[in-house]
Amino acid sequence: MISAIIPTHNRASFLERAIGSVLAQRRACDELIVVDDGSTDATATLVERMAAGAAVPVRLVRQRNQGAAAARNTGIRLAQGQLLAFLDSDDWWLPDKLVMQAAAMAVRPEALIAHTREIWFRRGRWVNQKKKHDPPTGDIFAASLRMCVVGMSTVMARRELFDRYGLFDESLPCCEDYDLWLRVGCREPFLLIPEPLTGKDGGRDDQLSVIHRQGMDVFRIRSLCALLDSGVLRSGQRREAVAELARKCRIYGQGCTKHGRPEEGERYLSLATHYQKTGDIAP
Repeated sequence: MISAIIPTHNRASFLERAIGSVLAQRRACDELIVVDDGSTDATATLVERMAAGAAVPVRLVRQRNQGAAAARNTGIRLAQGQLLAFLDSDDWWLPDKLVMQAAAMAVRPEALIAHTREIWFRRGRWVNQKKKHDPPTGDIFAASLRMCVVGMSTVMARRELFDRYGLFDESLPCCEDYDLWLRVGCREPFLLIPEPLTGKDGGRDDQLSVIHRQGMDVFRIRSLCALLDSGVLRSGQRREAVAELARKCRIYGQGCTKHGRPEEGERYLSLATHYQKTGDIAP
């Protein structure tokens, strides 16, 4: 059984495309859960209208605005499927996405998580992806340290993954996927379906990656510190994580100093020096 989960907040103008792409899958999902995270637009009316004519059960869940991580976690808790597929409300799936991904996971029953390639658009125009954006397969931990390399809307995961590694960190306003993929990736391989089965349209001011672009590394630094503090990393993974943490601290600290926040900058620069010397968690 496959549960599709769409978190959304004031995205009624994009949500119809997202829901439509789920309902148009060649292998239909068994349920679609739309979590309305405190929208004030026509989201509820749109979902109810599309649900009325849908061939699969569509469930609308409304909650006060708590952020993307909390909305996804609500969907995970309510989902009845053994396979959970995630779609952001401004992205969409190509028709073969679920059938190909579910088939790949059936062949690899030990795989807890799978992702796909993406097709990127910016303001409606197709965009070439750089080499650094090639999605990795297998052991993705080292590749995941610098930035998030697994697109949220490409993911299908077994429920067991969340039972074993926990849910998304609701204290993070963004980078919650970066955080979870590191927690999972230090122990589990990621299965890549090497086909572009997910569409993504970026470059808008309302996207979290744009809203938080100046401070995203703060949240990544928090994630890395928590991961190091957990004690789950092997020695090689710990060295890689400390090196990346020090790099991020230096870059962010220098930026703070440059933009008139010397005390904040000094804290991060000192943190980088500490990790380089000891590899330990700073007090």
